[in-house]
Amino acid sequence: MVLKEFKEFAMRGNVIDLAVGVIIGGAFGKIVSSLVNDVLMPVIGVILSGINVSDLKYILKPASGDIPEVAILYGSFIQSIVDFLIIAFSIFLFIKLLSSFKKKKEEEPAPKAPAPEVVLLEEIRDLLKEKQ
Repeated sequence: MVLKEFKEFAMRGNVIDLAVGVIIGGAFGKIVSSLVNDVLMPVIGVILSGINVSDLKYILKPASGDIPEVAILYGSFIQSIVDFLIIAFSIFLFIKLLSSFKKKKEEEPAPKAPAPEVVLLEEIRDLLKEKQ
């Protein structure tokens, strides 16, 4: 009984669409992270005189002996913000593209129904053909 209900739940279109979206989103996140880490941030680093942006940090307490340093890693935060902005902009463009396709489908004019006189004349024509 519970397995049957679970199967019905899992096979609904919305659940499957959500699962596909999560999988594609995860893959898309990896692509964007690679774009940011491997393409954009090195260029930004060159512009900033060879600084690796992800290594930027503010040291609150330097390391001493076995105790590691305490630092605010604002470079990683900046890199995460760039990741987010690229992902958000890409999703915006994708949704805009989908909505433009949807608008085109809605704008297609429906075939106009013939005027009542034309329908009546066609019926008369069909009746005359049947009598012959």
